[in-house]
Amino acid sequence: MHKNNPYKEGYNFKELVKNNPELSPYIIFNKLNRETIDFGSNEAIYQLNRSLLLSNFNLAEYHLPKGYLIPGIPGRLDYLLNLKGFINKKFNYSNEKKLRGLDIGSGANAIYCILGAQHFNWHMVGSEFDLKAIEFSKKNINFTKNLPEKINIRRQTNKSYLFKGIINEDELFDFTVCNPPFHNSIQEASKSALLKINNLKKSDSNKEISLNFAGQANELWCNGGEKLFIKRLIKESVFFKNQVKVFSSLVSKVNSLITIKTQLKKVNAKFTVLQMNQGNKKSRLILWWF
Repeated sequence: MHKNNPYKEGYNFKELVKNNPELSPYIIFNKLNRETIDFGSNEAIYQLNRSLLLSNFNLAEYHLPKGYLIPGIPGRLDYLLNLKGFINKKFNYSNEKKLRGLDIGSGANAIYCILGAQHFNWHMVGSEFDLKAIEFSKKNINFTKNLPEKINIRRQTNKSYLFKGIINEDELFDFTVCNPPFHNSIQEASKSALLKINNLKKSDSNKEISLNFAGQANELWCNGGEKLFIKRLIKESVFFKNQVKVFSSLVSKVNSLITIKTQLKKVNAKFTVLQMNQGNKKSRLILWWF
């Protein structure tokens, strides 16, 4: 994990249970007799991440509807920490500078918006198409005093666009973030979930792997998977290059990078790839700018 990630040494379960007693039934002991949870259980993962938000990010309350994506807080925070470090270095920003960010596909969890606002004191905009997801994300934001002043959730009414209709004329952002649908189809998503479950059963129980098998179809897969989705991001980003300093996206599959880099070169964008590791889970962050 990033050197500034507070979870790189694990979790303080005593504190987490104090703030969220509903986590208690899901705490187990691994082979080293250390407290952990069953990372194959959606409910356990949900209660863990809810506990982290209530304990460490000063949320008054937090809920997610059944079947929606449960975000892994440590990994999402790693994304923002890496992004912040890159932006600060590239633009010679002070560490205290307040940034303004846009999350494409903020979902019901609005996790990047919440972490950006609560951990970094940034101003965030979230873009989402799903009305139920918007309803829940706004409800969670409104639970906490002063949080609505730092987060604005907007509805994308046209699925053909990602930035258009969300970024207003003359509006400026320091960065965009995105957690794209990774898979090409529901079959591929299901196959991947089964593989992860089997790997989890085989893995050493002291190696905590953040897995999540919940999620709506639009959160998990789309035609062309992450490769096509990020290509769309890149193509449309050209029209907003004067309003956004750095665009970014999570990339789950290393094989996707070939297509993504080819598209970035086509639009004459500068780019870099940052590697991110969390236990056995490896991912990468693609950043581009003009």
